[in-house]
Amino acid sequence: MRGHTGLTKGLAIVGTVLIWIPILAPILFTLLYLLTHGVFRFDYLMPAELALLVVVGGALLFWAAQRAGSQRWLIGAGLGVAAAGLVLSQALAVVSGLASGEREATGFWFVLVLCLLILYILAVIVTGVGGLVLVRELYRPVQPLNHPA
Repeated sequence: MRGHTGLTKGLAIVGTVLIWIPILAPILFTLLYLLTHGVFRFDYLMPAELALLVVVGGALLFWAAQRAGSQRWLIGAGLGVAAAGLVLSQALAVVSGLASGEREATGFWFVLVLCLLILYILAVIVTGVGGLVLVRELYRPVQPLNHPA
């Protein structure tokens, strides 16, 4: 692989951390609330609310993948599907009346919006896994070539 510079490694690490924050934050907050209050409350919308971190982290991660020449397809596809899932879920919520409260949050349209939100979350996880693989590859020691003497 080319591009094993400090910049590429830094981009990959920061991008991966930013990608994983929206996924891990609701889990951490749920556990903290459960331990302190004894009540289970999970904010399943938090990954969508923290989408700016996914955008910034994804851009850094894709830049690092381009520089390293590795994991471009996985990271790029993950970001594309995540963007489509988030935009479509929000657009459908607005068009169906779920976002304004005109329609009650039950039934077919609500389930469809949630499915698109789940697609977004899964795509962010795939992108995060791509980031972890990229970081691992960037920090793998280079094996010297064995030349016969």
